Amino acid sequence: MLQSLLKSVLHNVFVVAVGFAFALLGTGVDKVFGFPRFHSAATLVVGVTLLTAGFLLRVWAAYHFYKYRMNVIVLSAQSHLITTGPYRFSRNPLYLGGNVFIFLGASLILGTPGGLMLTVLHLPLVNFMIRREERQLEQSFGDTWREYAQRTRRWI
Repeated sequence: MLQSLLKSVLHNVFVVAVGFAFALLGTGVDKVFGFPRFHSAATLVVGVTLLTAGFLLRVWAAYHFYKYRMNVIVLSAQSHLITTGPYRFSRNPLYLGGNVFIFLGASLILGTPGGLMLTVLHLPLVNFMIRREERQLEQSFGDTWREYAQRTRRWI
């Protein structure tokens, strides 16, 4: 249990670093297009809140993967269909926590409109990956997957 939690925390520290790298890419977009950076106490608080919520959500979700000895990043269908923990509320808490909350939070902390724009623009790619994964899960788990997908939202 402790090993799964530690592995989940360490994995997601890396995801936070990726979120900040993504936001830094956004600062480059700001320079190219002349977007003014923004800084305020409110955006900092919202940014830190989103980043923290995203990190905690991802730790919780990844913990469930590691508990079943599964890898978080794979190209084939998973060996277990997880429907507990954060997966009761969202079929994709890892994407929601990282690609939405952490990326938005890091962009708000750095005050980069380009980072916010890149976050929004990359979501169709994330949705494409989710739909591919869902087809794999349906092939692997059949009716069990379809029932889960019927009762649980894709995002929130």
